[in-house]
Amino acid sequence: MKDQHAHENCIEACLRCAAACLECASFCLKEEDVNSMAKCIQLDLECAAICKASAELMSLGSQHSMDICRICADICEACARECSRHENDHCQRCAVECNACAEECRKMELAGQE
Repeated sequence: MKDQHAHENCIEACLRCAAACLECASFCLKEEDVNSMAKCIQLDLECAAICKASAELMSLGSQHSMDICRICADICEACARECSRHENDHCQRCAVECNACAEECRKMELAGQE
């Protein structure tokens, strides 16, 4: 039951992160200087995509869950770094969710190595 609980936490973190990234990308597109937000938007979209895929594979009980969690954590960390560079609220919220998701994904990755 403990493993199932950890799995659920990671799935939920991935889904929250995907939503935050999509919201961030949407708000970034409305910024006055949208060109300065291009890297942030790109990472937001990549992060949302990998988070949704990770949640889906974990929900399926895929044997590749740990592999995708590692990649998901890497992309979440990159997105968090980029978002934290921007002072607006939506980027800051996104960075928090990305860091939380990366942490949950790293826990899943480590659990898979045991």
